[in-house]
Amino acid sequence: MFAPHPAEVLVFLVVVLLPVAVIVALVLAIVRLRARVDSLERQRPVGAGDLEALRADIGQALRHVAVVRYDAFGDMGGRLSFSAAIVDDRGDGVVLSSIHARGESRTYAKGITEGGSDATLTPEEQQALSAARTGRQS
Repeated sequence: MFAPHPAEVLVFLVVVLLPVAVIVALVLAIVRLRARVDSLERQRPVGAGDLEALRADIGQALRHVAVVRYDAFGDMGGRLSFSAAIVDDRGDGVVLSSIHARGESRTYAKGITEGGSDATLTPEEQQALSAARTGRQS
């Protein structure tokens, strides 16, 4: 009876079975890729209703931003105070202001609804809000 040498078995595995395993793996990958391509091709195109929903979502994004830098106090330099307006297409959002003084800094947030606020806006906050709504940076 013939008994193969362990080295011969190893050579057989490497020379014959390894290439077969690689070919089978490639065929399976190609089949899966083709199935994914077919799935993508069967998807319906984007319709008008989808576009309207996307436009509505984009309209609610806080994407209009403007920052106004200024000196809040006459004895300070460097325009370290600022007001920043961040609003969506309807004018809803927030105005953030940071007032920098020698010994401290204070930060304020005021809600904005349809371009206005229940709280009184400073001239700098109004300027930032106007710039955000018109797309001009100050």
